[in-house]
Amino acid sequence: MLYNKNIQRSIYMGQKDMTEKLLEDYEDVFADILNVLLFNGEQIIQPETLKETKAKSQYKANDAQMHEVERDVVKLWKEGNVSFALYGIENQTQAEKEMPLRILNYDGASYRSQLLKDGSENYYPVLTIILYFGKSHWNQPKTLKEVLHIPPILENYINDYKIHVFEISWLTDEQVALFKSDFRAVAEFFTQIRKNNEYKPTDIELKHVDEVLKLLAVFGEADQFAELVNTGKSKEVRTMCQAIDRIEEKGIEKGIISLVEVMQELGQSNETILQTIMKKFSLTEEKAKTYI
Repeated sequence: MLYNKNIQRSIYMGQKDMTEKLLEDYEDVFADILNVLLFNGEQIIQPETLKETKAKSQYKANDAQMHEVERDVVKLWKEGNVSFALYGIENQTQAEKEMPLRILNYDGASYRSQLLKDGSENYYPVLTIILYFGKSHWNQPKTLKEVLHIPPILENYINDYKIHVFEISWLTDEQVALFKSDFRAVAEFFTQIRKNNEYKPTDIELKHVDEVLKLLAVFGEADQFAELVNTGKSKEVRTMCQAIDRIEEKGIEKGIISLVEVMQELGQSNETILQTIMKKFSLTEEKAKTYI
């Protein structure tokens, strides 16, 4: 079973901001991503300890107006009344020079929100990671100082700020195998496409089928996955193997329809068309008649 990356290429840019959040919003996926990428697969963060929190952080600027910055996905790591950390995940398909500035802005706004809370004394750390889905290595700055033009005389006085970029397409097979959630299917797709320009799925059952397919449609540039969701065919799918089967069946079906239309335009009889598609596509007579 094989998915070739060159079959079709189209990015749903209008849906991108919405679609990229869906899979990672699930606590089991969010926790899994952090445990693998930050803690080498050790189960440090349990899904039930992650709490929903607003993706928007507010702060008051010098103009006395309230301003907002919005993250992709953000969760509060908390047990009881104790908050341990605020984790954010940002998704990127392209390496951007300004990313250290953006992440500093996000994290700074989160710290500012803590500062503005009345009676709060238990401040917690903020950590943002970047999931980069590009096929080439990240080739842009990963620190604030790399972005800035700093006069030598000020070098020792400017604080640096590091961002944490994880290149999903360049994860090792050992790292991919550590994922326990549906994100494993995502990691398998991108690592295989990067190495071989083709995808051979495993038969692991998925918990969040639609969300996996939508993410791959956006970041994997694959219309076929979105089509499965839009046509309701994803409800018949529990694994990526089944998803590829449905895509291949759809491709064959389109080929049959195109051939029937061409033969009809050429004036071929229904019997000739029937015998042709039965032989060419190994169809039963009953099935072949449905296309005529």
